[in-house]
Amino acid sequence: MRLVGLLVKRTGLERGVAASSGVQHQVNGQVEEAIVASRREESARWAPAMPAHAIPVAKDATGPGGLGLGALDPKRHSILWEQAAPAREQDTGQKLMEQALVGRNCRVMPSTSDEAPGLLAYGAQPRGAPHAPDLCHVPDALSKAIAAPMAVKQRAAAQAVAQAEAPRKRVHERLDNTDGEPAKRGPGRPPKAAASLEPVAQDVAGARHEPQRLTQQREQGAQRMRPIGHASHFVDLERGVRRPGKRMAGDIQAQIAPIRTVAQQASLSETCLEHLEKAARVVPTMQTTIACVSSSGRQQVRPLHVPPPPSDARQAHLIPACALARVASTRTRTAGEPLRALAERRRTPLFEPGGALCAFNAAEQDQRKTGAAKRADVWQRSSAKVEGRNGDLALRHHPLRGLDHPRKRTWLTAGHHFFLTRADGTTAAERFFGQKPRSMFAAILASVERPPAPLSPPQQILG
Repeated sequence: MRLVGLLVKRTGLERGVAASSGVQHQVNGQVEEAIVASRREESARWAPAMPAHAIPVAKDATGPGGLGLGALDPKRHSILWEQAAPAREQDTGQKLMEQALVGRNCRVMPSTSDEAPGLLAYGAQPRGAPHAPDLCHVPDALSKAIAAPMAVKQRAAAQAVAQAEAPRKRVHERLDNTDGEPAKRGPGRPPKAAASLEPVAQDVAGARHEPQRLTQQREQGAQRMRPIGHASHFVDLERGVRRPGKRMAGDIQAQIAPIRTVAQQASLSETCLEHLEKAARVVPTMQTTIACVSSSGRQQVRPLHVPPPPSDARQAHLIPACALARVASTRTRTAGEPLRALAERRRTPLFEPGGALCAFNAAEQDQRKTGAAKRADVWQRSSAKVEGRNGDLALRHHPLRGLDHPRKRTWLTAGHHFFLTRADGTTAAERFFGQKPRSMFAAILASVERPPAPLSPPQQILG
C-alpha cells in the first residue's frame, strides 16, 4: 500500500487540491494494473537472457486471506509465485511451478518445505528436485515431545511439594501449645514428636526430590536440542571442512537418542513419543538431500573438463569457505568473526602461488568464487522466509481486508519483486535475473493518467 500511495502522490492527485473518492479509486486501479503489467513485461524481457543457475526454492501452503500457495528463492528473496488456492493440491502446485519457471534458465535444486504430502508431490516428483526438510520442524517436534510435557510434570511436582508440607505444618502446630512449650504426655508414655514427624518428613523429602529430578531431565533434553542446529550444516563450523550427509545424520541422531531415553524414563505419553519419532524420520531425508546436492555439483563440473586438483579444491575447500562466510553473515559481528577468519584461511591458499586455483586469471578466479558461493547457497535448511512473507501479508490483510482479491495479491507480489530494495540498492528481480530491470516507478508514471484538477477550489472554513 505504501507503493500505491507514493505513486498516487507522484501522479498529481495530492497537489494541494481535493480530489473525489471516485478519482482516487480510479487512479489506484490504474496504478495496480500498471504494476502488474510492468512486472509481466520486464519478466518476459529479461527471462531469456538470465544466466543459467540452480535455485533453491522454499515453499509453504499457509497465508492470510484464505489458503494460499507460495514459493520464493531464499537467497535472492525473489517470489516465484504467490496465489490463493482452494486446497493443497498437487495439480495446482505443479501448475503454478511450471508457470513460474517457463522461459527462465533455471532449475530447482533443492525444494525446502515441511512434510505436507501436497508440497512434496509437486516438488520432488515432477521437477526432480530433492526435498530438503525444514529444520525448524525438528526442534519444534522435540519441544512438543519433551519440553512441554516435562513442564507440566514440573508444575505438578511443585504442587505436590506444597501439599506434602501442609501435613508437617499441622503436626508442628499440634505438638506445640499456645505458649510454645512441648505438649505434655502422660507418665511412662514416650514422646510422640519423633514418631509423628518422621513419616511426614520423608514424604516432604521425596516430594522435593521429584522437581529436582524433573528439572535435571528437562535440562538434559534442552542441552541435546541446542547442538542440532550446529550439526545441520553441511560444513564443519570448527574445522571448515565438508561434512557428508551420513555424518550430518549421525550427529543429529546422536542428539535425538538421549532425548528418547529421557522421554522413556519420564514415562511420557504415546503422543509425545510420536512427536519424537516424527523428528527422527526427517533426519534420513537430510542425508539424501546432501548426497543429491553433492552429486549435482560434480555433474556441473564434469562437462567443463576441469582437471582433478582444481575441481577437488572447489568441492573440498572453496565451497565450504563460502558456506562459512554465509553462516557468519547471519550472526553478529563478534560471533561471526571466527567464522570469517576461518573462511579466509581456507580460501586464500587456493589462489596463492602454488595453490590449486592459482593457474586461472583474475576473471576466472572471480567466476569460480561466484560459482562456489552459488553452490553453497543451494543448501537451505529452512523455509522461514516464506513464513516471514506470510507475516507481512498478514499485517497488510488486517487493515486492508480483501487481500484474497487476485489483483491485490498480484500487485503486492510485483511490488515486492521489482520495487523494494535491499541496503545495497538491488531489487529481488535484479538479483534473480542478473540484470537491472527498468525502474517500475518510471514505467508506472508513464502509464497512469494524471487526473484533472477539480472544477472549483476546496472551500475553507473561516473562523
